[in-house]
This record gives sequence, structure tokens and C-alpha cells, in this order.
Amino acid sequence: MPVLLDTHAFLWWCQDSPELSLKARKAMKEQDCFVSFASFWEMAIKIGQGKLLMPGVPDRWIADQMSLNGFEQLEISYRQIMRCAAMPRHHGDPFDRLLVAQAQEEKLPLVSRDPAFDAYGIKRIW
Repeated sequence: MPVLLDTHAFLWWCQDSPELSLKARKAMKEQDCFVSFASFWEMAIKIGQGKLLMPGVPDRWIADQMSLNGFEQLEISYRQIMRCAAMPRHHGDPFDRLLVAQAQEEKLPLVSRDPAFDAYGIKRIW
């Protein structure tokens, strides 16, 4: 079954970070992985704010990592956006709320260390 990657899971995989759990690493190695457009947007904002540094030119590095790792892009649908409106406020981060909506709509487990996602009843791999 394919999995949806939280932004930090994508970054940690690409940088071979020890922060990525063994269970998450195994799932990402064995399953098809999706990276949401929400994560690309989140990274772009954090890069612009100086809160996220990339090991290369950001747009090229991210595109290269997507290709090298065989990750697929997950576009954001109107249905997923509207799901956020009715979602309980267990999590205040708009990017994370959209990831929850996408995981629910697409029936994908979410690879993330954030336990706040558990309140939404989605499968979280960590």
C-alpha cells in the first residue's frame, strides 16, 4: 500500500537522517511514496523565511530527490481542501491538516513522527 510522507519524513529520507525511525525507513523503502504539494508549499515558505536550508538550489534539489527516490507528487484536490473545513481542530498547522485530509481521502497511511495525527483516526507510521 502506498504511503504519504510528512514533510520532515521526506527531508530526513533525502538527507539520510538518523531522525527517521527504522519503521518509517522500512515503509518508505518497501512502499510507493507520495509527497504532497502541501509539503512543497511548506518547504518553499520555510526556505523563504530562512527557517529551512537545502543542500542545493531548492527547486532543483527537491525535484532531483523526487526523481532519484522514485517518489510521486500528490496534487491537492478541491475535495481535500473542503474536508479541512469540517475537520476537528486537533492540529492547528494548516499544512498538517491538509495532509490529514489527503490521507483520509486517498486512504493512505501517513509517515510522520507527529502523534497529533493519531486523533484523526488515520494510520500513522513511525
